[in-house]
Amino acid sequence: MSTVNAVQSPAVGNRLILPESRIPTNWYNIVADLPVPVPPVLHPATHQPVGPADLAPLFPMALIMQEVSPERYVPIPEELRDMYRLWRPTPLVRAVRLENALDTPAHIYYKNESVSPSGSHKLNTALAQAYYNKLEGVKKISTETGAGQWGSALSIAGAFFDIDIDVFMVKVSYQQKPYRRSVIQAYGAAVTPSPSERTNAGRAILAKDPDSRGSLGIAISEAVEVAVSDPDARYSLGSVLNHVLLHQTVIGQEAVDGMAEIGEYPDVVIGCVGGGSNFAGLAFPFLHRTLTEGQQTRFLAIEPSSCPTLTRGPYAYDFGDAVGMTPLIKMYTLGHDFMPPGIHAGGLRYHGMAPLISAFVKTGHIEPRAYEQRPCFEAATLFARTEGIIPAPETSYAIRAAVDEALAAKETGEKRVILFNFSGHGHFDMAAYDAYLAGGLENHKMSEDDLQKSLATLPQV
Repeated sequence: MSTVNAVQSPAVGNRLILPESRIPTNWYNIVADLPVPVPPVLHPATHQPVGPADLAPLFPMALIMQEVSPERYVPIPEELRDMYRLWRPTPLVRAVRLENALDTPAHIYYKNESVSPSGSHKLNTALAQAYYNKLEGVKKISTETGAGQWGSALSIAGAFFDIDIDVFMVKVSYQQKPYRRSVIQAYGAAVTPSPSERTNAGRAILAKDPDSRGSLGIAISEAVEVAVSDPDARYSLGSVLNHVLLHQTVIGQEAVDGMAEIGEYPDVVIGCVGGGSNFAGLAFPFLHRTLTEGQQTRFLAIEPSSCPTLTRGPYAYDFGDAVGMTPLIKMYTLGHDFMPPGIHAGGLRYHGMAPLISAFVKTGHIEPRAYEQRPCFEAATLFARTEGIIPAPETSYAIRAAVDEALAAKETGEKRVILFNFSGHGHFDMAAYDAYLAGGLENHKMSEDDLQKSLATLPQV
């Protein structure tokens, strides 16, 4: 493919796919452009900065080096670029039908990551992590998953690289999304509802609360325990860490290229945030231009009001898991003991946030915003009825913000260019849509009492 494939019609919308030759050759590492240093990751016992040897029981050394790399660009191995060609570059779409429905002068664009084999952005890093584990002879990878998007993606990667995948799926999502766990199993991975009786961490949680619906923090504890107890196994995380966000920047690099092809530039870039990987993947290459070229763009990170990490949590050191096995990370957090309500956006039910995103929220470069789930599903159904794709519950939060930005432009008559990450489809989330359409979907907002109770467990650093 030597030319840009662009289908343009006022009635249907503009769909632009870059040629395969323009799949990025490097991942972009925003650490090179940080306005202030990110506080170091600390050992959970000594509270001293961790080194590569401390992380070696969890990750292959190549990923550890990417985690601490100061280099602006990290080469993508050609074998991975070949695999990316299964679905990349992903389409950059102007949502003309949605614009017409809103009667807005704004131009709304979305990067459609739902076209990947796993149905979401997660495969960008799943393949990379499996690749580097395979190079170091790892036989098994344990991991957690919330809504199941990450578990599905890593299961595909395990099948491609012949690595056993052991997935701990948050119990409430395991129950809400039975076909997502079937997808994980179809790709050859094992999936266990978390908390479980398989690990010390799971048994301890169940002893305190036999009816625990689980959390990402608990599932992380179980997956880490499995990894450190097996010399042939390693652990893999689907968000939060620097190397994970690094791998996702193929999204934003393609979007920068695509917007230039179209001849527009976003005034606002939007993504939902749980741990932060899909938002960072789209936003960081544009934030690079803000930091280095003075481009004026707003960056909106959208989270649930039931799990308001960025909008209500403090910027503090905390564990990445519920039990306290992981290193301490300086991040916005609700406390590692936080137990979020069982909202359908399972991928956004995490107590913490990526340290890089946290740092940019602290400096004011990223603006967080929180929504309840009913208005997000309202926006999701509007999107489905105008653009034809059913969004994942997580993605609906980004769509809600994009709709609100477009309506604000309508009020002022401003031509605002809006770009958001369509992080995944909702084809396995129809129970959530059933609840919404039947009027049974509940809104949740974290109470101040619950927040203070959870924050009381923060480690003293």
